[in-house]
Amino acid sequence: MAAKTKLELTWIGKDIRPRLEPRILIEEPELSYHAKARRDGDIFDNLLIHGDNLLALKALETDPTVRGKVKCIFIDPPYNTGSAFEHYDDGLEHSIWLGMMRERLEILRNILSDDGSIWITIDDNEVHYLKVVCDEVFGRGNFVANAVWEKRKSRENRRVFSFNHDHILIYALNKPSFERVRNPLGLSQEVLSRYKNPDSDPRGPWQSVSANAQAGHATASQFYTLTLPSGRRVDPPKGRCWLYTKEKMQAEIDAGNIWFGANGDNAPRLKKFLKDYEEKGLTPETIWFAEDVATNDEAKKSLLQLLPDRSVFDNPKPEQLIQRIIHIATNPGDLVLDSFAGSGTTGAVAHKMGRRWIMVELGDHAKTHIVPRLQKVIDGTDKGGVTEATGWKGGGGYRFARLAPSLLEKDAWGNWVIRKEYNPAMLAEAMCKHFNYTYAPSNEHFWMHGHSSETSYIYVTTNSLTGEQLRALSEEVGEHRSLLICCKAFEEQSARALNNLTIRKIPGAVLDRCEWGKDDYSLKISALPMMQEDDEDDVPLVPRRNGKKDVSTGDLFADDGEA
Repeated sequence: MAAKTKLELTWIGKDIRPRLEPRILIEEPELSYHAKARRDGDIFDNLLIHGDNLLALKALETDPTVRGKVKCIFIDPPYNTGSAFEHYDDGLEHSIWLGMMRERLEILRNILSDDGSIWITIDDNEVHYLKVVCDEVFGRGNFVANAVWEKRKSRENRRVFSFNHDHILIYALNKPSFERVRNPLGLSQEVLSRYKNPDSDPRGPWQSVSANAQAGHATASQFYTLTLPSGRRVDPPKGRCWLYTKEKMQAEIDAGNIWFGANGDNAPRLKKFLKDYEEKGLTPETIWFAEDVATNDEAKKSLLQLLPDRSVFDNPKPEQLIQRIIHIATNPGDLVLDSFAGSGTTGAVAHKMGRRWIMVELGDHAKTHIVPRLQKVIDGTDKGGVTEATGWKGGGGYRFARLAPSLLEKDAWGNWVIRKEYNPAMLAEAMCKHFNYTYAPSNEHFWMHGHSSETSYIYVTTNSLTGEQLRALSEEVGEHRSLLICCKAFEEQSARALNNLTIRKIPGAVLDRCEWGKDDYSLKISALPMMQEDDEDDVPLVPRRNGKKDVSTGDLFADDGEA
């Protein structure tokens, strides 16, 4: 066994990886929604996916319109606190939680754009473990920051400590690329209040900063006696020097950039004008106060007002918090993704901010909470959250999609066959995903179901192809193009001489690629295997696999990968 050459976090079952099936998506038009009229700048190609988020992420990862295109990912995963919430089983065994996160983070990394970033909310219970897992997935050098968000203002007196904050771990796919495009924050009211114009300067409001500096690296030209407008002569304070040389200081005084107080008798201060800083904005800090980005309680009250006939989550994220994240990480038109959509806050805020979005949610609240919430956003009847701050008036739309069922199923004799629900178009799209082709059926050539390059195509059929059919296909494809054929059967002897054709039998060609028929990777507590008693000395209690104890790995996963 090769020696480890890097620091990493290990846990029981880390080496056991699910073999995910790349599912296709099926739109449910009755749940899709769009505005009744189109406006300039409206975005309609947003996507809400109902289904297991790991399978949904795999579907997105194999979609060339999404892979490598997502500018900002925000996720609010189950915190693994051991608390029971109405909508989530939030108490997964520690190792299983880490495995759950690792699998999702690796796919999320693959769909980020080169200058993209991921933002993960988490509390003290798992943040330090999650940080190490993220270091492993994204690279420690791509760690950007750990922002601390003040999630509540009230004191919790029933506990030893009142936990008033959550963490937001921020990673980039490529930190230097992210740093070049990161947006500053706008000037807050607290910062704006510092700017005054006591001397009616025509350049507008300003604030002053000291005109002296630490003397450690000063030159001799920065030590001199300065005559104030009042006539009083002053030297820089002990251990300090003037910010400028005598000549430069006089030039700044002549330009009106130095303030000596209303009576001209104060120590010099440099004037900084608001107009020079409004466009530059403020560098985001790592402590986010409730006054700026709101609290869980405020978010919950807002949701109750928006959806008065629905039960809401215990700890929803406020729209102001998501707005700050999306503002820092993206620009209008960029793609935002949330694979733990919850009540749909990320999509609602992204929509109001003119970003494209994708959300994934397994629970029924995808229909009962997110759909009516987004309809209100699109209709312009959602007046809360960041509606006023963004100037949102309504518009745009989204498509509601579900994951297709598994491609293969066993027949009455135990053989794997293509599921009956798959029509020819669905089958062609599914095979494109399995072989990394872009599904793009041609109107001119029946055999062009997709492409992987300008000269490489795929053709999918459930027919058996004769030698004559294969030769006809080969002639039409031509010598400068290639064609991957997925079919039920073919005349192998004829195919050997056709160099521009590659032929695979289905379903055999994909049979061993993934787990078939597995629809839920959510790893709920109810899915955990039962521990079995054992009479042998010094043998740890471990789950059994197919009725047999697996002592070699202490595996916490069942044979089908379900925890």
